[in-house]
Amino acid sequence: MILLKPLALKNLNYSVNEEQGPGTVIGNIAKDAKLGLGQGGQGKKSNFRVLENSAPHLIDVDPESGLLYTKQRIDRETLCRRNPKCQLSMEVFANDKEICMIKVDIVDINDNSPTFPSDQIDIDISENAAPGTRFPLTSAHDPDAGENGLKTYQITRDDYNLFSLDVKSRGDGTKFPELVIQRPLDREERNHHTLILTATDGGEYPRSGTMQIHVKVIDSNDNSPVFEQPSYVVEIPENSPPGKVLIDLNATDPDEGSNGQVVYSFSGYAPDRIRELFSIDSRTGVIKIQGEIDYEENPIIEIDVQAKDLGPNPIPGHCKVTVNVIDRNDNWPSIGFVSVRQGAISEAAPPGTVIALVRVTDKDSGRNGKLQCRVLGNVPFKLEENYDNFYTVVTDRPLDREQQDEYNVTIVAKDNGTPPLNSTKSFTVKILDENDNVPRFTKAVYLLQVPENNIPGEYLGSVLALDPDLGQNGTVFYSILNSNVSGGDVNTFVNVNAANGAIYAVRSFNYEQIKFFDFKVLAKDAGSPHLESNTTVRVSVLDVNDNIPVIVLPLLLNDTAEIHVPRNVGVGYVITTVRAVDNDYGESGRLTYEISDGNEEHLFEMDPVTGEVRTSHPFWEDVSPTVELIIRVMDHGKPTLTTAARLIVKAYSGPLPGGEPHINEEHHNWDTSLPLIVTLSIISMMLLAAMVTIAVKCKRENKEIRTYNCRIAEYSHPQLGKGKKKKINKNDIMLVQSEVEERDAMNVMNVVSSPSLATSPMYFDYQTRLPLSSPRSEVMYLKPTANNLSVPQGHGGGCHTSFTGPVTNTTDTPSNRMSIIQLEIWKERERELESWRYGKRERDRENEREVGCMATGRSCCTSWRESGAGDIMTNRFRLIFRKMYYVLKSTPDLFNLTSLHSRFIAELQ
Repeated sequence: MILLKPLALKNLNYSVNEEQGPGTVIGNIAKDAKLGLGQGGQGKKSNFRVLENSAPHLIDVDPESGLLYTKQRIDRETLCRRNPKCQLSMEVFANDKEICMIKVDIVDINDNSPTFPSDQIDIDISENAAPGTRFPLTSAHDPDAGENGLKTYQITRDDYNLFSLDVKSRGDGTKFPELVIQRPLDREERNHHTLILTATDGGEYPRSGTMQIHVKVIDSNDNSPVFEQPSYVVEIPENSPPGKVLIDLNATDPDEGSNGQVVYSFSGYAPDRIRELFSIDSRTGVIKIQGEIDYEENPIIEIDVQAKDLGPNPIPGHCKVTVNVIDRNDNWPSIGFVSVRQGAISEAAPPGTVIALVRVTDKDSGRNGKLQCRVLGNVPFKLEENYDNFYTVVTDRPLDREQQDEYNVTIVAKDNGTPPLNSTKSFTVKILDENDNVPRFTKAVYLLQVPENNIPGEYLGSVLALDPDLGQNGTVFYSILNSNVSGGDVNTFVNVNAANGAIYAVRSFNYEQIKFFDFKVLAKDAGSPHLESNTTVRVSVLDVNDNIPVIVLPLLLNDTAEIHVPRNVGVGYVITTVRAVDNDYGESGRLTYEISDGNEEHLFEMDPVTGEVRTSHPFWEDVSPTVELIIRVMDHGKPTLTTAARLIVKAYSGPLPGGEPHINEEHHNWDTSLPLIVTLSIISMMLLAAMVTIAVKCKRENKEIRTYNCRIAEYSHPQLGKGKKKKINKNDIMLVQSEVEERDAMNVMNVVSSPSLATSPMYFDYQTRLPLSSPRSEVMYLKPTANNLSVPQGHGGGCHTSFTGPVTNTTDTPSNRMSIIQLEIWKERERELESWRYGKRERDRENEREVGCMATGRSCCTSWRESGAGDIMTNRFRLIFRKMYYVLKSTPDLFNLTSLHSRFIAELQ
């Protein structure tokens, strides 16, 4: 697509002699205008297109080479007639870029001789004609111009020198002869004279033409008609209507009779064009218009008029009427499109892009020929004036195809005449689409609704994005932006049709799991580059009554529960409260309770809202000690879902059966979760108090027995506290039979260090009484297994001791054992008393820390845990907790906390 970029106009002037044959080369436009080959575009050949040609039958331009040549013989006289300047004009559009204004002057050659309208004329002259009297003669015509045109006249064969010739010029430059009488004539001496009038041109080789003048001398008519003025000047507008009086001439003759009667006529040498345009009344001398007066053809017209009387031998009088034609605004401006852009223009074209090249002309002159041009209407185009009435149509502002895809550009040209004349001419400009519009959704947020338990693949709704662009630029594709919904990929919830924006469910939704979710849909067009936008879609899941009510209280076994009710409780006694849950919401989750069957005697009634079952008969147990009630729970959804349970109500006398809850009216307003929360809180407080009690009790027993422990040894042997600690696990302790009390083997067990701990030279046998019914431990004796006592190298600050050596049997007597034990105990007590004075504060802090550990449930107590008692107590508490779980599980009603508390205390003891 070629962008029009007008350059400066090139003016080329050529000349060619007339009478040249066809095919004569006048000039080379490409060479003379300095246009190189291919300048029209890269890889393109030069091209020349004739826009305007004043004589297309005479000259033309070769469209490829740019040669200007003649098409036929040119006759300047035929082409330009009397016009002194004969010129052909042509406008050539070269290489679709430059305009060449070409002028071709037709050079006249002297190929025509002057000619007279006739070969001879007759002139009657009275013998009384005074010398100096003039007689205009017919002019010769020479089609040639300039120097080759008519130059002069001469008269010959005047044997008596009676006549002379005077050559005069008209306003248009043409020359005409006048015969002048030099001497008086005498008819009686000679009544006829023959003269030769020769017209000669000014060519290099002059050519001439002749005409005979026959002068007849007649008897005298003494006076000639005389005009009031020898010349007249008249102004007349062009296009004056035929019949309009141009001038009223008046000539007078003092003679009487026919000698004084004057007749008017155009001179014999007046051209035919004068006789076509005007007429003269021979009697009155009134000249009228009878043809079309055109200023552009003849701005000045000269008329030669003669007047003669009707007497014998009249001598005519002459005058000249000069007509100045006043220009009228009678020519409409002419608009021509030199070049118009082919194809559509992109809407992205910048302002100033050339659309067309226009030329505007007006044949009128002056103000009537001055033009004003503009583009009609509110369109994004304007005219820029270039040269010599050439205009370019350019874009005035950015284009937008979406607002208007086609413009009808109308050029208006108006002159400055009175009244002004204007012309219009139009052409069409189509706008080419560009991808300049982002797809825009019709809504900022789309709200979609879907009932839960929908079918996967179900249609949810559609999104719509509009793109006013055309074709691929306006084709919108939809996709879902990656995001997470409830921890999952959004594409596992919904998908969108890429072509039409329809949104479908990928899965079945559950209102109880997700009530709504948001995601974004992306709209992207197929243009280049892509343009995109997004919108938010909110999918709301509508609740459907899809959950059946579930009865949670009382606890059911095979949809049946037994309720024990004391006798004689009267009317209004709450025997139980039925509780049910429904995961649905709203009306679908609102429940109603009723007794559907088994209450034909109306012994009981049920609150439809709270689910409380009350006695409605004061002696119901007498009517039926055992009643089977069918309880039905229904929601208010559509359709209604129901569930049923069987309550077996039994009457009894005496205390409640074990674990059976006692229900009275004081608890009928309790929430179901409140008893459970209170129960768990009480159990936690009781466990915490029990653990603190056991910890404190263990500490107290250790202080009373004063057994050997690592802390006492550490105070007594401070150098031993820097070795590596070795922790004693309960797996390193095994139970053996006591050597002292073999007869009490059922109740007393010995704790002996495991051989896996034998890492030091000394081995100790700890014999500890562990009655299974009491947590108290008593040290019986301490027996060394080697002769040398060595200090362990790797014990720490807690009850961690390393031992070396195998377990050996001893045969020492009890008395020896006891003496050793007493000695050791005495020494140990001495050392403990000494350390007590210095370490009381440290021990108190340690005790406080261990009690805090027990209270928080952390296993950070050293002496209690490492001695094995902590592991045993932990197992025991684990057993208690397991029993308490089964107690809670087997309890049908949680309102009777007294029974639960008593069971826990019994297990703890």
